Amino acid sequence: MEEELIVRDFLARQRTKLANDRTLLSYIRTSLYFVVSGTALIKVEDLDNVKDLGYISFLISIMLVVLGFYNYFRLRRKLKRGRYADM
Repeated sequence: MEEELIVRDFLARQRTKLANDRTLLSYIRTSLYFVVSGTALIKVEDLDNVKDLGYISFLISIMLVVLGFYNYFRLRRKLKRGRYADM
């Protein structure tokens, strides 16, 4: 059971939750940039070696989304449990 928080601690927790949300959105935004750049690199007809970079960009995009969601849910679970020392 969680004890009653003072206003300062409650606001600090809210800031941490919002920062966690912002971080997840940053991961998603960066992943979308990699998808767009990968699509552009694959569509280039003149250079064959550039297509490989496009596929690598898609792979990086998927990895960023997975990493972002993993970090988001890990921190969210720690916040719900009140385990601040582990962060």
